[in-house]
Amino acid sequence: MKIEIYANDNEKSLKVKRELETKFAERHFVMDAEHPDIVITIGGDGTLLSAFHQYEDQLDSVRFVGIHTGHLGFYTDWRTDELDDLIISLESDNGQAITYPLLDISVRYRDKNKPERYLALNEATLKRIGMTMAADVYIGGELFERFRGDGLCVSTPTGSTAYNKSLGGAVIHPSLDALQLTEIGSLNNLVYRTISSPLIIAPNDWITIFPNETSDYFMTIDQENIYGRDVEQIMFKISKKKIRFAKYRHNAFWKRVQSAFIGDVHEI
Repeated sequence: MKIEIYANDNEKSLKVKRELETKFAERHFVMDAEHPDIVITIGGDGTLLSAFHQYEDQLDSVRFVGIHTGHLGFYTDWRTDELDDLIISLESDNGQAITYPLLDISVRYRDKNKPERYLALNEATLKRIGMTMAADVYIGGELFERFRGDGLCVSTPTGSTAYNKSLGGAVIHPSLDALQLTEIGSLNNLVYRTISSPLIIAPNDWITIFPNETSDYFMTIDQENIYGRDVEQIMFKISKKKIRFAKYRHNAFWKRVQSAFIGDVHEI
C-alpha cells in the first residue's frame, strides 16, 4: 500500500504529520506522493477539499482518510489521539470504500472553442459582484426560469451542508445521486419572478445556465475562484466519477449533521 500524507500549514497538523511519518517508517509503509493508494489528510474539510483536487485525476485508484486537528468535519473521521488505531486499520486494509457523488461542470467561455471541464466535491456558484445577475436557467434542456438576483449555487449532497445550507437549501443524504439548485438573493416582484425555493434535481437530469453577456462574473468551484471571464454557458450534472473514502470507520451522515449543527440533543 502506497500512502501520501497531505497536511495544512497549521503547526498542530504539521506535528501530527511528523508523528505519522515516524510511525509509518517504523512499520515499513511505502510513501508515494505521485501515485498513492491512500491519501491521509490532516486538518479540516478545507484540507481534504484541496487534496481531492490535487488527486482528482486519480479518483479511480485513490481513497481518502481524514484526520481533523480542529472541529469534527464532514470528511474527517479520525482524531489526533487515534493514530495507532488508524495504523492498525491501514495494516488490515481490504480495499473497502464508501463513495460520494461529485459535480461535473462544463463551462463554455466566449473566447474558447471548446468548453472547460471541472469537478466539484461541494458546490459551484455563479455571481456578479455589485450588480444584479440575469440568467436563463434550463433543467433537462427545458427553460425553467429567467433568474435575476445575486447568483446561483449548485451543490452535491455532501456539499448541501456547506454554503448551500446557509442559503436555505435542503440537506441531502449522499446516498442520493442528486443535484441541488439554490438561488442567492433572487428578485421577486411584479416584474421578475423565480421559484425562490431550492430544487432537487434527479440524477438523469442536468442544469444549464445561460447568463447575460458580460465578463464580470465571479465563479467558484469548491475553493477555486474564477473571475473576469466571459461565461457563455454552464452545464451541471452528476459526474460518473466519485470520491472514495477508506471504510475503516466512516461516521454516519446524519450523525455528522447532528454533531455539526445541533450537538448533543440530551443537553438541549
